[in-house]
Amino acid sequence: MADNIIEVSNLTKKFKDFVAVNDISFNVGRGEVFALLGPNGAGKSTLIKILITLLAATSGKALVDGLDVARHASDVRHLIGYVPQQISVDGTLTAYENLMLFARLYDVPPAERQKRIKDTLDFLDLGDHANALVRTFSGGMIRKMEAGQAMLHRPKVLFLDEPTIGLDPVARQNVWKHLLELRKTMGTTIFFSTHQMDEADSVSDRVAIMNNGRVAAIGTSAELKAKTGKADATLEDAFIFFTGNSIRESENFRDIKRTRQTEKRLG
Repeated sequence: MADNIIEVSNLTKKFKDFVAVNDISFNVGRGEVFALLGPNGAGKSTLIKILITLLAATSGKALVDGLDVARHASDVRHLIGYVPQQISVDGTLTAYENLMLFARLYDVPPAERQKRIKDTLDFLDLGDHANALVRTFSGGMIRKMEAGQAMLHRPKVLFLDEPTIGLDPVARQNVWKHLLELRKTMGTTIFFSTHQMDEADSVSDRVAIMNNGRVAAIGTSAELKAKTGKADATLEDAFIFFTGNSIRESENFRDIKRTRQTEKRLG
């Protein structure tokens, strides 16, 4: 795409002798839904943390809306929203109070705060729960809340790190219904990581397959499947074709333990 909102060039991140992100380059178009697919430990979260200015790259460059994430970190943070894997809402506060906290943190004009909060809760089908403590919410409701607070300041790019981990299929579908509606109404670019093949296949405009710190392939889901040369290929077939291993085989005990802990928190 000619109009790219994310540009990554030869990006590398090392932790001592371990290379988490290994000389990767790619672009993301404005308004695109872009999936970063790969097993736990592939480098997905590290890459996202560099793009949202939480980690410094060892070498290479990344731009968000033309701004260098290393040199203009503060400006980049005002352009983006972020939903991490870990719970980012306060269970001791109500839905309204959580959103008001984020409205203040992101300098939403005081005169607009009440309306934006009400509109966000209504849009997420949480209007009737505005004054309920978030600790009483289901996992799907919490994920919608987190997306809502990340969108409150109307960012140009929304980053989500495994946004539906631990959710049942109905809750996952409901979360994505609202995320895609936000993209449609606000033109927001959605950049998300996942290790769920069906999720990447169904909602993304393009998919980057990441493994061992590298981008093994990038393209639409249909393009990646076609390159396998296999009739009726699935995205998992494409993953195996480009990386040589199954995404499930790449998981280890630590990854499984972390996933189950997250599932327990989300209910």
